[in-house]
Amino acid sequence: MRYIDLIMDKPLIWGLFAFYLIVTSWLAWLGHKKTTDIESFSVGAGDMNPIVVGVTLAASIASTATFVINPGFVYVHGISALMHLGVAAGLGIVAGLVVMSIGFRRVGKKYSALTIPQWMGQRYQSKWITTFFAGVNMLSLTFLVLIVGSLSIVMQQTLGLSNFESTFFIIVFVFSYIFVGGTYAHAYTNTLQGIIMVFIAGIIVWSGLHFLSDGFGPVLDRLTAVDPNLAKTINPSSPLFGSFFSVWVSGFVIGFALVSQPHIMIKALYVKEDSDVWKYLGVCLLVSIVFTALLLVGLYAHMLELPKEAFIDPNTGNFRQDLVMAVYIKQSFNPVLLAIIMVALMSAGMSTLDGILIALSSIAANDLFLNLTRDNVLKDKTAKEQGLLAHRAGQVILIALGVITFVIALNPPKLLGIFGQLGVYGIVAASLAPLLGGIVFKHIHKVPVVIASGVALLTHFGLYFWASRAIAAKESLNDLANNSALLSAIFDTNAPQLGLANPGVTATYGIIVSVIIVLVAGIISIALHKGVESSSA
Repeated sequence: MRYIDLIMDKPLIWGLFAFYLIVTSWLAWLGHKKTTDIESFSVGAGDMNPIVVGVTLAASIASTATFVINPGFVYVHGISALMHLGVAAGLGIVAGLVVMSIGFRRVGKKYSALTIPQWMGQRYQSKWITTFFAGVNMLSLTFLVLIVGSLSIVMQQTLGLSNFESTFFIIVFVFSYIFVGGTYAHAYTNTLQGIIMVFIAGIIVWSGLHFLSDGFGPVLDRLTAVDPNLAKTINPSSPLFGSFFSVWVSGFVIGFALVSQPHIMIKALYVKEDSDVWKYLGVCLLVSIVFTALLLVGLYAHMLELPKEAFIDPNTGNFRQDLVMAVYIKQSFNPVLLAIIMVALMSAGMSTLDGILIALSSIAANDLFLNLTRDNVLKDKTAKEQGLLAHRAGQVILIALGVITFVIALNPPKLLGIFGQLGVYGIVAASLAPLLGGIVFKHIHKVPVVIASGVALLTHFGLYFWASRAIAAKESLNDLANNSALLSAIFDTNAPQLGLANPGVTATYGIIVSVIIVLVAGIISIALHKGVESSSA
């Protein structure tokens, strides 16, 4: 009875949402008919249209982080967050895709790789490396929680469902259609979702462009009136974006490294030719520009002079920056457009969620289950039987991931964005140097690559959790810290000093160290190989 009341209260948005669910389910069924084994489940048949791949890639990169979470960072931290998340990270992503896509594709095709961990293992000729990176990629679970939690916020705001109901529905629906359709379902549904997202992103960005009709001057004046630091490209009061390093250096480095995510770089294996890669990258770039412009909503919210009380979570009574996008849309659009936009926001989250699920289930099946059982438990099975069993194992693991995500998302972390970044940045910190080393250096040894990856992980998580404990200690020792220069220096880990409260900064330190290790190892490998060739001659 309650659901009937909810539908009758908001018939338009429920109707549009139901239509979206029906079309998405139909596309998933089309994908199911093309999915026959673990290879077709993971990367399809390598014959997808570059335009489809480009839209799919852009939608996967954008997700609810861009559509729901990141505008909140811009609202809270101002221009510095816009520079970090939009300009610096955007340039880094473009550079990473251009530099690595072709090389990754060529190595992947050579070894018939289905996942990034398998790519690593085949490139460095090590089964253990495949297993290691498969384990590292399970950190994507934090991003699953971010997306599910963000989608739940939108569904609560629009459909009137509770957090439990929203989370349960998201898990069941998205996990089900990926369970059925695999990569083809992901590509087909993402094309639909991507087209919707481009259209809606354009409407949202356009809705506030009148604030910029006289340039950025009025916007900066408004930000200055709220807090002068919000109008600065480096916000000295921000614990996340308070230094040149945290805004620009870490933004670019993390953007470059983000293409190492399992559901992004693997897109290079979806197409037939190297020339197709440039086509889908071009499409992705154009679509991504529109998506990135959504960060302006954080500024638009200030121009509307919305009170902070508008962003209070009714369930906890706490300020939630994650609500900025939803509140802005409610204030800016009529009921018809509001319904359309909210459905688009939900499709934005689902587009990335299904891409990550494909990658994780494929990694779990191919690089954990099959890699660990092929030579013992499954040694008497034919290659086809092994592939089918791996496919089933991936589906079972998919269900397990859904259950774990559901449990965590029921009581989400205070800042979903930071929680999601922590795990994702750990993955890319560990993966970037080995990927670059495998693409650039022909004879690099696997040992320094593994060392570089381990050092990156330890640096990222070590610095972040040290900073978290230090900040907590400082807060509990306020009086003592204020009266002691020594304690202040030890416990003051805010952005103007180190920026360690920003996971992007800690991951950047790890990436820099790991790239140096791989670079030195690569140069040594070149010198040794030339020496061997000279002695042979």
